[in-house]
Amino acid sequence: MLKSFLMASATALVITGHAFAQSNTQELVYIQIEAQPSLNQAEQSLRGYARQLDNVNGFSLGGGWYGIALGPYQPDSAQALLRSLRGNGLIPRDSYLAASTEYNDQFWPVGAALNDPQAAPGPEAEEPEEGISTEELAQALDNAPDTSGPQDAPAPEAEPEPQPEPVVDETPRQARASEAQLTRSEREQLQIALRWAGVYDAGIDAAFGRGTRSAMAEWQGQNGYERTGVLTTMQRQDLLDQYNAVLEGMDMTLVTDDRAGIRIEMPLGAVAFDRYEAPFALYEPTGDLDARVLLISQPGDRAALNGLYEIMQTLEIVPLDGPRERRGNGFSLTGRNSSIVSHTEVTLRDGHIKGWTLIWPAGDEERRERVMNAMRASFSTTDAVLDPTQITDEGQAVDLVSGLEIRKPTATVSGFFVDGRGAVVTAANAVQSCGRVTLDDTYEASVAAASDADLGAALLRPSEALAPRAVGAFRADTPRLKSEVAVAGYPFGGVLSAPTLTFGSLEDLQGLEGEAELERLALSARPGDAGGPVLDNGGAVLGMLLPQRQGNQALPDDVAFAADASALQAFLRDSGVSASETRGERAMDPEDLTSLAADMTVKVSCWE
Repeated sequence: MLKSFLMASATALVITGHAFAQSNTQELVYIQIEAQPSLNQAEQSLRGYARQLDNVNGFSLGGGWYGIALGPYQPDSAQALLRSLRGNGLIPRDSYLAASTEYNDQFWPVGAALNDPQAAPGPEAEEPEEGISTEELAQALDNAPDTSGPQDAPAPEAEPEPQPEPVVDETPRQARASEAQLTRSEREQLQIALRWAGVYDAGIDAAFGRGTRSAMAEWQGQNGYERTGVLTTMQRQDLLDQYNAVLEGMDMTLVTDDRAGIRIEMPLGAVAFDRYEAPFALYEPTGDLDARVLLISQPGDRAALNGLYEIMQTLEIVPLDGPRERRGNGFSLTGRNSSIVSHTEVTLRDGHIKGWTLIWPAGDEERRERVMNAMRASFSTTDAVLDPTQITDEGQAVDLVSGLEIRKPTATVSGFFVDGRGAVVTAANAVQSCGRVTLDDTYEASVAAASDADLGAALLRPSEALAPRAVGAFRADTPRLKSEVAVAGYPFGGVLSAPTLTFGSLEDLQGLEGEAELERLALSARPGDAGGPVLDNGGAVLGMLLPQRQGNQALPDDVAFAADASALQAFLRDSGVSASETRGERAMDPEDLTSLAADMTVKVSCWE
């Protein structure tokens, strides 16, 4: 090992001497070989290099760092010398050439002339004897006697612990040069990271003005760097690493979906492609994190875009709470509830509707925001588009849209219009704990202050005035027992688009315990019929159907009760509604009765 080391040193010195003989017409350069964070460490390294090499120099780099460089040399010679020294292992592999103008404040060797190509070799430098060539030195070393042996071998010296290679940072001038190469999006990302770090509160405009420079200096001070106001390449990476630490394990990857015609960065550490259900490419969760991604791709025009906007809001993955924005060429939807937060962005361009949806667990906002921003920044499209007919058997069901569940109410019952502005009477227990109530899946409604729990009725007022096609008219005279009656309602939870008539008979004008406000019916009603109008065969309202279970008793299937018409009228008068009255008329044709019932009966849905 000693022979190889000496031969490499001799070769380097010969090359160095050659470099000094070159023309001095070009700007001089140094070979930057090391940087140390303290003067003491720098001086120790300098002494080590000076024992092997000529022209070893020490400079103060600023910010508490001290550089070690060889030179100065002419550029052409320096390049050859750099390759030789690195190839022989005499200097680190990451050594590089630096212009002499980058160096000031030389502290080693003491008294040396800065940037003088004839500077004397460093102290303690070993040189070959005068008149001995490199070849002669190598031959002499080969013929040297081997004095090693077990009887007189010196005790082996412990090898020093390897030191980590120092990180050489940029000078302020180099930092500005590398900063000038940043793209607009990269400059914006740095401002976003500075805002996240709490040192920047101005706009994200990619302009590094006084505010951004001040923020950079503040961040540098907080992280132990010199406050220059210009981030070096290493510092920029440090800042972004801090900013993106929350994404560890997310494996953010630029994905190209050729069939959907979309390129976008996605968290492949959390989701993976599952299947196509036009217009969606579904990426489902792969682990404990319940995250999902949809890519949206379909041909279409503005009408199709508006249709997609409405459909997306019916899906379970788009909760109702959250901002919505619709533009001429696109829309965005944000929805949140106690379980998830979802965000959708869609654009229309050249007859193609393209976009994406990110569904993320609630309570993980910082990571969700970071993933969402990366998806938004990386989103781009190609001309490919999903075939609208590409839906699997798994994705076809009455409660699915392209494999995605439609948002469903917690309960669906019936009601009927009682005035010309759209007030509705329904079963009280069906709406008393709803977070939201809708009429016919379209109109928002609220439960009026007046509600009669004993009667079991509630009054709903729509958020906007409606114009019903028909309003229930209450029968003022007494109906005959055993007369035919019909209940209009939505017995199948709103699956059917129109109400259904269930026929039966009026069995008694009071309840089982003599309650005057009740009527007993003989008919087989279903839970969804509750709140619907009970009609005689002339279309007059005899009452409102109540839920089948009364108190703690489970009644026979063919027994039902209704709130009496006169009791309902009194309840409505107390609520400020003037209800219509009628007397028993002759029987209507079944078709006419069905039409009247459909016009006055309302589907009432209760949502969380």
